[in-house]
Amino acid sequence: MEHRPRYRVPDELRETLLDFTIAYLLERPANLATFGLNFFQRLKEERDGGHGPRPVPTTPTVNGGEENDIEEEAPPVRNVARRKSVFAETYNPEEDEDDKPTVIHPKSDSQRARLAEAVKHILLFRSLDGQQMQEVLDAMFERKVKKGEYVIKQGEDGDNFYVIESGNYKVYVQMEGEPAPRAVGGYQNSGSFGELALMYNMPRAATVQAESDGSLWAMDRQTFRRIVLKNAFKKRQMYETLLDQVPMLKTLENYERMNLADALVPRSYSTGDAIIRQGDAADGMYFVEDGTVRVVRVDNNGEEKELTRTSKGGYFGELALLTSKPRAATVIADGNVKLAFLDVDAFERLLGPCMELMKRNAEGYEKQLIQIFGSKNNITDIRDN
Repeated sequence: MEHRPRYRVPDELRETLLDFTIAYLLERPANLATFGLNFFQRLKEERDGGHGPRPVPTTPTVNGGEENDIEEEAPPVRNVARRKSVFAETYNPEEDEDDKPTVIHPKSDSQRARLAEAVKHILLFRSLDGQQMQEVLDAMFERKVKKGEYVIKQGEDGDNFYVIESGNYKVYVQMEGEPAPRAVGGYQNSGSFGELALMYNMPRAATVQAESDGSLWAMDRQTFRRIVLKNAFKKRQMYETLLDQVPMLKTLENYERMNLADALVPRSYSTGDAIIRQGDAADGMYFVEDGTVRVVRVDNNGEEKELTRTSKGGYFGELALLTSKPRAATVIADGNVKLAFLDVDAFERLLGPCMELMKRNAEGYEKQLIQIFGSKNNITDIRDN
């Protein structure tokens, strides 16, 4: 019998396909081929101009860490006819009213804690803020499985998205011309599956069977699409509006601002929280979505002096990225603050057209520091960088 290799989609490809799918479902272009060509051409240009593939950002409202190494089987060659069913339904986030009742499955404190632990590394939830993550926790329900039980079956309609809390699971694909399904992967006590059928409006591409007793957390198809797709749509709208208020970004093309909006990650801080600290290494820059922050610097005598305040539409943290040197000041939340964070890799890929303007603005920071501290001692001159 001819030996066929196992098909495993690496994490980078899975991330790219996920980004493409969400972008397509949000924009609903008339010509898929043209949209795909433009999407991947922009992706190539961004990565050729940066330092390789961008890292997957993690959700800041839950404990950090990347998603576990999860294998996703490629769509196999199979004789499963597409049925007219729930997959004929389309989902338009613009037409989804916000006043629909929220799906809530009651949970005990211990169940909620277990679920929060299980979902904290899930890639699909990476850009959700604290309130949206609470919606995820509310909407999921527990499903206990027994050894040998089929969780999903190849060819069936996709009903739920699943997050694994415990148990071992085997993934099988029925290949055309082969007498029995072939094992192509598996999960052990972590991971997620079932999202592709829900996002692509297609039957299940594989079968997942429990190899042991276990516990899963499930979210139904409609709730999954509303939380993942609608929040992605609302996030892009919100951040595009925010970025339109930043004069520096007027030099960007529309598609560049859209890419920037998609790369931003929400972060929230309370009164007195230090967002960045003087002397720390730079990991990214921030745009102020709501609230006000204070920018302060400690002089050689240990005295703290306020340099400026930044409110909605402002930004900070770019100076250390431009100079590749430690943070020049501390930024403190003055009340409750919502920010949009752009990591250093995305900064380098997406803000190239704005670099000169940012450097000119940074020269203004230097003049302000000289006025306050009376000399250029210990003040970085970015014009030499």
